[in-house]
This record gives sequence, C-alpha cells and structure tokens, in this order.
Amino acid sequence: MIYLDTSCLLKLLVTEPDSDAVREAVARENLVVVSSLAELEAEVQLNAGYLGGELRASQRRQYLARLGAFRNLDPFQFRTLGGSVFQTALRQHRRAGEIHCRSLDRLHLAAMEELRLKRLLTTDASQAIAARALAFDVVQPRGK
Repeated sequence: MIYLDTSCLLKLLVTEPDSDAVREAVARENLVVVSSLAELEAEVQLNAGYLGGELRASQRRQYLARLGAFRNLDPFQFRTLGGSVFQTALRQHRRAGEIHCRSLDRLHLAAMEELRLKRLLTTDASQAIAARALAFDVVQPRGK
C-alpha cells in the first residue's frame, strides 16, 4: 500500500518527464491511495494549465475524466480526509526542526499519517526528504 502524491498523480494524467517511471511504479503496487487533497490539487493544477493557456479545454476535460476513471480502476483507492489533517500538519511542522517542507507537501505527509500509511510515491525531492524525516518509506520513480 502506497500514498500517491500529486506530482505522481499528474504524471499519470499528463505525459511529462518520469510519467513512464511513475506508471511502472504504480503497476507494481497492490493498493495506491489517492487522498482528497491529491485529487483537489490535481484538479486545481489542470485548471491552472487551462487558464494559463497550456491546455485546451478538451485536454482539461480529458484529463479530468481520466482522473475520475481512476476511482473505478485497480489499484487505486480514493480516501477522504478530515479537518484534523491540519493539526497533524502543524504538529509535524513544529517538530521538523531544520527540515523545510512546503505547506501542501506537509499536508500530504499529514494525510499519510492520518490515513495510517507509511509509504510515499513522489517525484518531489524536498517532500521525500521531509517524509524520510518522519520515518516514511519513499519511492521516487525516475525515467531512464
């Protein structure tokens, strides 16, 4: 079981560098958890791409439809988060010491804790460092 952060979720939707490596990593997993936070962040990023002129409306609709289809595909499992995720993130932040972690990345790590998950799939190097500091196992797929 592994938590899929938004950097990897977007690589499954939009062809980007490391997309193939992310697909291969997902294929090796029995269960891939997508939080409501990752789903929201992915939708926001796709909308930003459209509003910024990087995506056509039809592309955005296609990517959103693909995201929705993941709900019915193995190995994905979508899970909602409660409001306590913010207090968990704040506690993690206060204990982090010298390890910097951006707010959304910290919220993903708090989501992992709230969902009782110990493995993270990410392409974000700084998030990986913060996750390891919390004793999470990190899988960082990289293209060849």
